[in-house]
Amino acid sequence: MEAYAERLDVEAIQAAYELAAEAHAGQFRASGEPYINHAVEVATILAELQLDTGTVVSALVHDVVEDTVVSLQGIRELFGDEVGAIVDGVTKIGKVRFRSSTERQVENYRKLLLSMAQDARVILVKLADRLHNMRTLEYLPPRKQKPIARETREIYAPLAHRLGMAAIKWELEDLAFKYLDREAYDALRKLVRQRRRARERLILEMQRPLEEALDEAGVVAEVTGRPKHLWSIHRKMVTQDRSYDDIYDLMALRVITDSVQGCYAALGIIHGRWTPIQERFHDYVATPKSNMYQSIHTTVYGAGGRRYEIQIRTEDMHRTAEFGIAAHWRYKEEGKGSRVDDALTWFRQVLGWHKDAREPEEFMEFLHMDLFQGEIFVFTPKGEVKQLPVGSSPIDFAFSVHTEVGFRCAGAKVNGRIAPLSRQLKSGDSVEIITNPRQRPNRDWLGFVKTSRARQRIRQWIRREEYDSALRLGQEFFQRELRKAKRPKPGDDQMLKAARKLQFKSFDDVLAALARGDIGPSAVIRALYPDEDPSAVVKRTPSALERIAAKIRKSNRGVTIQGMDNLMVRYSQCCQPVPGDKVIGYITRGRGISIHRTDCPNVLNLDNDPGRRVEIEWRAERDDRFFVHLYMEGTDRRGLLGDVARTISETATDIQHADMRGTDGGMTAAFVVEVQDLNHLKRVMDAVHRVKGVTSVIRRESIGESELFDGKGK
Repeated sequence: MEAYAERLDVEAIQAAYELAAEAHAGQFRASGEPYINHAVEVATILAELQLDTGTVVSALVHDVVEDTVVSLQGIRELFGDEVGAIVDGVTKIGKVRFRSSTERQVENYRKLLLSMAQDARVILVKLADRLHNMRTLEYLPPRKQKPIARETREIYAPLAHRLGMAAIKWELEDLAFKYLDREAYDALRKLVRQRRRARERLILEMQRPLEEALDEAGVVAEVTGRPKHLWSIHRKMVTQDRSYDDIYDLMALRVITDSVQGCYAALGIIHGRWTPIQERFHDYVATPKSNMYQSIHTTVYGAGGRRYEIQIRTEDMHRTAEFGIAAHWRYKEEGKGSRVDDALTWFRQVLGWHKDAREPEEFMEFLHMDLFQGEIFVFTPKGEVKQLPVGSSPIDFAFSVHTEVGFRCAGAKVNGRIAPLSRQLKSGDSVEIITNPRQRPNRDWLGFVKTSRARQRIRQWIRREEYDSALRLGQEFFQRELRKAKRPKPGDDQMLKAARKLQFKSFDDVLAALARGDIGPSAVIRALYPDEDPSAVVKRTPSALERIAAKIRKSNRGVTIQGMDNLMVRYSQCCQPVPGDKVIGYITRGRGISIHRTDCPNVLNLDNDPGRRVEIEWRAERDDRFFVHLYMEGTDRRGLLGDVARTISETATDIQHADMRGTDGGMTAAFVVEVQDLNHLKRVMDAVHRVKGVTSVIRRESIGESELFDGKGK
């Protein structure tokens, strides 16, 4: 600390204290203490992290602009633009609270992320501010405690984790736990105290022989017990449905060495003497987490056959694990190599991914997805590492490579084998994406993707396709209505004025709404020609969907289905109709006509309003292709899947997806194929059935890929 103190500008810190003390004179906290005490405590927390003078000064004056007559310009003049920018950032996010207005809450969180991405010290001051507020939360009335505690657990603790600041994260989580579930908190705290001596004895039974083994091998290391925090224990007890005594990593040890080589030497000694549990091994030294965390994790059967979780790291890694980005700020300040900018990459990415979120709820969904999920490490075919949230799928991986790779993802190989696109990846998996220029994002993907990047890109694509399709249809309807009402073509200014009158941003939005049936054509005509005789407008013009239905009913040829790109006429994924199937149309609310097979079980559950059902006659284009799920059973012989795939290919059929699993004495396989019509499908099924070893092949209803082998839909 002495060397740290020598780096600080004591005069600037003294001046900041004097300004804050004078500005806050006469102000008191809920605890009854002078307000200046809070500013000093926040600055002390940051000084303990050995942050620079600008951060400590900013902490002392962080509430001055908001709560006193001192202006931001005055702060800039006294302490410089850097401190002014930090204080401005903290002030902008200083009023973040859970509110009844989601939009207001989202705007505050956007400001928080933006401030962080520009200068991480903004959130460091805010985290220290929140930590001291949580330490003194007992002085607020209970009705105010829970909202603050909930926000702390749901936003600030995860942010601390993303910045690698484990010590602050743990304390914030435990304090939030205390106020959100006091009964459970008190009971667990009492239990931990009662069992402390027994736990310490069990740790010593492993710690001593471990120290001796390392010493005998000449590995310089310090071995200590590692405390578990109350919220972490409680969460595991709840999520794993285990008692306190069943959570084995309560007995945790930490080995701190003097070098990276020492880490791996210690690992070799530990695994050589005690039996490791393979699935509990993680090397975060070779592949650091995105928050800069590095350690080797292993769990072994130790003294008495008990399981011990051991972390191995260097002293520098330990400091980074405890204090994260704060531990690296000193190197940035000194102009040395620093990982601060790398640590902020995530926040800048989140801002980029979320800036186009259309609804506040969507932004909050993405934010929580990114804040709360753990990480896995998977590899590209070239050996590059990709970090993804736990539970990620090949689709998430594809979008992490490039948006276009995600859009064109038609299949995936995991560790060299074809895998479902919904498969949950694990750390260490090698993933290869199979692309097809004709492939397009599937709405079903939203059911299993885990990254906000993939989810947002898929939603954007679907919205754009639906909008473009609705716009084309709306333009056709509008031209027809103009001719029917005998109106001249309106000018650009006239259309923009009408759009605003109808509360749309543009006339294109009006046309798209017209196609979806959200607005009637008579309303559009009246908005365009308000001064003309309203009697010239048809009294009751059917909605867009009503006119589609009428057109279909009156036509002897039925509807011409032009392909999957026409999203106003969509093929139901529950039964996957193809030309040749008997089908029926159902007019949905706001999304056009959905085409079902007449034997589809879901048709029985649809709205019984006969006005929403329309007769459909197939008139597909020659180049149209339709997806169908096939389910096959056969003997478990080598090469069977390859023979089936080759046979399907010989029928001029593309395979979009394939998977196989062994059963007792046999195998099952699932395929998604592209066919032109029912006759084409029958040729494919007949050809597959003739393959040696195939016992049955049937058409299945479309279901989630995770359910392909559970026996449903046969």
